[in-house]
Amino acid sequence: MDEAKGMNERDEMKETMRSETSFTQYGYNEFIEDSIVLMRRYPFVEGYVIGHTVLGRPIVALKCGTGERRIHMNGSCHANEWITSALLMRYVSDWAAACASDGQINGVSACRLYREVTLWAVPMINADGVQLVLEGAQPHNPFRGQLIQWNNGSEEFDQWKANARGVDLNDQFPAHWEEECSRRGTTGPAPRDFPGPYPLSEPEALAIANLTNALQFDAVVALHTQGEEIYWNYRGYEPKQAEKLAKRLGRASGYKPVKLSGSDAGYKDWFIQQFRRPGFTVEAGFGVNPLPVEQFEPIYRSLQPLLTEALKLHR
Repeated sequence: MDEAKGMNERDEMKETMRSETSFTQYGYNEFIEDSIVLMRRYPFVEGYVIGHTVLGRPIVALKCGTGERRIHMNGSCHANEWITSALLMRYVSDWAAACASDGQINGVSACRLYREVTLWAVPMINADGVQLVLEGAQPHNPFRGQLIQWNNGSEEFDQWKANARGVDLNDQFPAHWEEECSRRGTTGPAPRDFPGPYPLSEPEALAIANLTNALQFDAVVALHTQGEEIYWNYRGYEPKQAEKLAKRLGRASGYKPVKLSGSDAGYKDWFIQQFRRPGFTVEAGFGVNPLPVEQFEPIYRSLQPLLTEALKLHR
């Protein structure tokens, strides 16, 4: 990603991120192109490859900020929730733009946040799955035959949530994983709900876990769709202030904080259990996945203040 750091000012003016304008779909190529544009426009935003997907696509993390407080946000853990990648990219771009102009974001000094917080955003965890949803199982896909079989013989993948091996990445984390396997009852590759052969068997989940262990985030936000809800607890492992913090996110966005039960092995679950720090799953938007792109702007209007509030949680 380093090649994105140098660009002359005239060319900068020509480039616009897709997530800042209208788009019909937001896949891996769009995400990578937007990441390059973002780093060219704002050299203080840095990109890092933290791992690779099953099919070898680089998993990219974007870093913005220099503060001691470390916050992680991610999107597109589930393939047909790809709109979350565009939403998170828009947020990083808006924050960076406000920093560059010494402006505000949601009434907060962007530069002050930049000095207080370091955001590590992974906008597209499940790039292989996203491309499968958007393009189907292409002839060059080495798993094409198996994928169609796992998809009940259908070549329509709009309801696919898993990665390229039919593993649900949000059932992959070592937080009561065995109980999640029993609850799901899905014993092999499928469009959704197969937790895999063992925890962190998939390179995408392992990359996020390794990043989290290395950086010891103070709080995390996992973006999913849909329902306009905020899940903030996990089996009593959450810190005492977790519900209060979730209510702050709820007031900022209009989303409903929900105390969830009967779910294990998710990223947020593992983070809370492992670190005893605030972790949130945010179900953005409302409707049926994949959410239509026409909902992008109204979803973002609610989500932007929530994400800013998340950066402020320890203030």
